[in-house]
Formats: sequence, C-alpha cells, structure tokens
Amino acid sequence: MANFIREQKNGNYTYFNRNFHIEPTNLCVYDCKFCSYSRLIKQRSDADAWTYSMEEMMDIVRKYDEKPVTEVHIVGGVLPQYDLKFYQEFFQKIKTHRPELHIKALTPVEYHYIFKKGKVSYVEGMRLMQEAGLDSMPGGGAEIFDPEIRNKIAADKCTAEQWLEIHRVWHELGGRSNATILYGHIEDYRHRIDHMEQLRQLQDKTGGFQTFIPLKFRNQANQMSHVPEVTGVEDLRNYAISRIYLDNFDHIKAYWPMIGRSLAQLALAFGVDDIDGTIDDTTKIYSMAGAEEQTPVLTTQQLVELIRRVGRQPIERDTLYNIVQDFTDVEFAEDKQWRGYIDLPVVQP
Repeated sequence: MANFIREQKNGNYTYFNRNFHIEPTNLCVYDCKFCSYSRLIKQRSDADAWTYSMEEMMDIVRKYDEKPVTEVHIVGGVLPQYDLKFYQEFFQKIKTHRPELHIKALTPVEYHYIFKKGKVSYVEGMRLMQEAGLDSMPGGGAEIFDPEIRNKIAADKCTAEQWLEIHRVWHELGGRSNATILYGHIEDYRHRIDHMEQLRQLQDKTGGFQTFIPLKFRNQANQMSHVPEVTGVEDLRNYAISRIYLDNFDHIKAYWPMIGRSLAQLALAFGVDDIDGTIDDTTKIYSMAGAEEQTPVLTTQQLVELIRRVGRQPIERDTLYNIVQDFTDVEFAEDKQWRGYIDLPVVQP
C-alpha cells in the first residue's frame, strides 16, 4: 500500500540533490540523552569538540565554488556566540558570495534559543532570517512530540508546541520546511502516530512541509546506549506507515547516511521516494552515533547507480523539488571503485 501511494504521488521517480553540510559546532547548552554528537561547554577542550568561526565556515562554502551543488545544509549545536546577529551576517555572506546557493538552515531548537536570547518574537526572528537569506528549514529537533517521552530524552530543549509554532510562522511567511521523527528508542507506536498526527494537522493548515524524514535512534556513545536499536525490518515498516499516514506530505525521505545504502535501496519499495543528497563527508551527526556510513559521501554517479539498481528513476532535484536533471538514461564511464550497493534484480514491488 505504501508503494502504491508513493507511485501515485511521485511515479517511479527517486529524488536526490547535490548538497553539503556545515556544522558550526558540536558544543551545546542542551543535554539530550540520545545525542552522540554534542559535547557540553565544559568539554570544549576535548579532541572531538569543535567550534568554527564565520570565516572558517565561509572557507567550507568556497571549497564548493567550482562544484554543481545546489544546497548548503547548516545545523549544529547551540551556543551563545552563535546568536541572531551571527547568523544574519553568515547568511548574508553566503548569499553575497554565491547568490544561487540555497540556504537550508537551523532547527526550531536553535531558533528558539537565538530568538529568546535576542529578545525577539518568533515572527520577527524568522522574518529577519528570511531577509538575511534563509531559504528553507530542515526538519531536525522534532525528536518525539509526546511530552512524557520528550521530557525523558530531551527535557531542556524547546517543547513540541514551540517546534510546531516556529514551523507554522515560517510557513506563513511563505517558507518551506521538512519534518522529522526520532523513533526506535523508548517510545511506543502510539507516540509515533501522535507525532505524525500533529504534523498532519499543521500541514492541513499551512501546506508548508515538503518532506517527512524518519530518523532512527542509534545507540553508540550516548546516554541511552542501554536501549537496543530496532531492526531493519522495523525501519521499513516505519517508512511504510509514515507514507500511508501522512497523506498530505508529498515526500518521504530515507536518510542514507543513517541507515546505510542497502537499506535505503530497499526503502524505495516501502513508500520512500527521496534518499537525500551527495552529502560529502561534512556531517558527523550520525557517524558519531554508530551509523553504517562512517564517511557519508557519494558521488552523483554512485547515487544514480544506487537508485537505478532497484529499478527506480534517479532525479536530481533542488531543495524545493524542482527537477534539475533526469538521470534515467545518463551514461557514466565505468567506475571500478564503486562499492556499497546491493545488486537486486529489477522487479515490480
């Protein structure tokens, strides 16, 4: 059923984009129990802690000047110095340097802190971000909306209501965004459904969400390492239910660095029509938590072949799902270094 709905909405297309990540810092004022990525401020001298200056982050942007990327994805830890003025200036610098580069940046967790510190409302804060160059918002920080579960795993960050409100404000300003769920930890199925229901209700009001991205809890090197991870079968079931339940979302994404290339391929028969982007090796959020992809980088050719190997049409999109190029019939030179996909027979799901 999930595959039927997927094909009714998006045919045989499977979307990807050419993007890179900037993570300003992994130091954070919050202490989420599931997070393997962040470090407390008192751990700033640890070998695996970092903070980038604005110029260092602009160096990352400039590294891609000659590459056909369409998006920069910016998200990281929450620190006082990364404030409203900092991000206004940073977004403006990116747009001045490369005006066509789409800025997808910061979660409501970050915005809530930034706006509170800056003493501005959500409406005023999001308007200032938009004027500075923000093009869209990623879906992170949603975790799980149920207050009891959320209080156990992420008690000190913004509430579910605040997360939803910031997206609502952004949508009313004409912006688009994504949404996520963190599943497979201490929640029950009813908590997942409640989470999706709240997203569906907001989507009915605003229509501003583009993509739903289920994010799997990984238990390496965090305060919830005693909680076992769910199986790949459970991942596929969760994608399928997400596609069936969120009837007013156009796209369901499997984030391949989180679940690995093979499971991402399988997910394309379980309601998924997007597997994110080329990523490069600029994100550490899931590799630090024990994800299969410790160096999350794929070339465009590798992503295209990954999609074609399971009988789908690879479509490069921009962040707003405008088609950049249809790679269905594009020929590549043989790449003998390519590894990591499963060579499934092409069959109808």
